[in-house]
Amino acid sequence: MKNVMQMKLAALVSGGKDSIFAIYKALQEGHEVTHLINIIPARDDSYMYHSINLHMVKLISEACEIPLIQQQSSGIKELELDDLTLALKKVDVDGVTVGAIESQYQASRVQKICDSLGLEVYAPLWHRDPEELLHEMIKVLDIRIVRVAADGLDESWLGRPINVNSIENLKALNRRRMVHMAGEGGEYETLVLDAPFFKKRIEILKTEIEWVGDTGVLKILEAKLVDKN
Repeated sequence: MKNVMQMKLAALVSGGKDSIFAIYKALQEGHEVTHLINIIPARDDSYMYHSINLHMVKLISEACEIPLIQQQSSGIKELELDDLTLALKKVDVDGVTVGAIESQYQASRVQKICDSLGLEVYAPLWHRDPEELLHEMIKVLDIRIVRVAADGLDESWLGRPINVNSIENLKALNRRRMVHMAGEGGEYETLVLDAPFFKKRIEILKTEIEWVGDTGVLKILEAKLVDKN
């Protein structure tokens, strides 16, 4: 996954910390992010794409004033890759930014799709140290945990911001129960409410918690954009 100077990029986004931080890094390095690409899987167990609070990606697009392309997907393993190809064919860019950290499954498949379309893959988080990465993220992003699915991550984590204290708690869970600090094993998912490239920030107004088995989700029922202080 090589980087090329000053590319026009489309950004794969779920609304979570990794994809948003990858955009931040791209802009910092002088690239232009022309579109956000969001894939909406028909299944919750998609191997490639998040399925939680995807309606919030539209608000993120409005907040950062970057056009959004949303593509429906079957969510069926391997077949869902065709849906990403369809979405990327709608934009005229040099490459694609992804927030992959360790998932070889996702990274290899995005790389294969981009190779077939003649696109570069910009993956600034790839194989970064998770703890170091989280500390970098919290300096510039307002991150909230919206899904938990791991031993040790209970209902009290839903809606919790990722900050210095929660990083220390995740570090302890990593030592005791092998919870991946960045959530790369699906232990948790996040939503970003603010970033340096957002023109406005997101304010959550109404939520509800849904708990099934060992998995809890904070559903965002109502939110709005507000001016930054």
